[in-house]
Amino acid sequence: MNVQLFVPCFVDQLFPQTAFNVVKVLEKAGCSVSYNPSQTCCGQPAFNAGFWDDARDVCTKFIKDFNASEYIVAPSASCVGFVRNYYTRLFEDTTQLIDAKAIGEKIFELSDFLVDVLGYTDFNAKLTGKATYHDSCAGLRECKIKNEPRKLLANVEGLELVEMQDVETCCGFGGTFAVKYEPISIGMAEQKVENALATGADYLISTDLSCLMHLQGYIDNKKYSLKTMHLADILASGW
Repeated sequence: MNVQLFVPCFVDQLFPQTAFNVVKVLEKAGCSVSYNPSQTCCGQPAFNAGFWDDARDVCTKFIKDFNASEYIVAPSASCVGFVRNYYTRLFEDTTQLIDAKAIGEKIFELSDFLVDVLGYTDFNAKLTGKATYHDSCAGLRECKIKNEPRKLLANVEGLELVEMQDVETCCGFGGTFAVKYEPISIGMAEQKVENALATGADYLISTDLSCLMHLQGYIDNKKYSLKTMHLADILASGW
């Protein structure tokens, strides 16, 4: 199966190894992965900030960069959720609406694609320790992802998965929310991290590096030993 890889901006700039691990995992699942080096942003930051005309220009490029006849996979429920749910709104009453719909139907977050499209849940991954999982807002509410990451983590040898309290509560990042409402954002991160620590977990896992970046910043500031990890990095471990 042919798969196009979309690497979100912050993954490209701050967590490139996760993108390589996505390729590793997809290839192990039997996919042929292609990457268009001219790809850029999905347009979400400009859209969320209210600059819809600027966002439309970026989103138009995104549509041109990807072939809607093939699956598109990304290690970010946030970006996938935006393309799926808001491209049609952005291109409503335009000639690009059909292309926007087509892209939205072909783009998938990694765990959703592995479990629900490929039916592949065991990568012979190995990681010793206890972990808890954070449901990102975009993953849970925009991509309808809940059981998929947990099915994949259940097959990681040596990893014990435990649920934290208020697991579906926001971590406090929310893009520019963390900048505009810093005290509230920090308070939400504190609640999430404290709930994770209460489980005795060594690792805090999610599908969204934006959430994990925010939480790791709080963890580092408090000098806690808890480590955040993206799902792709877990699935690519031990082999």
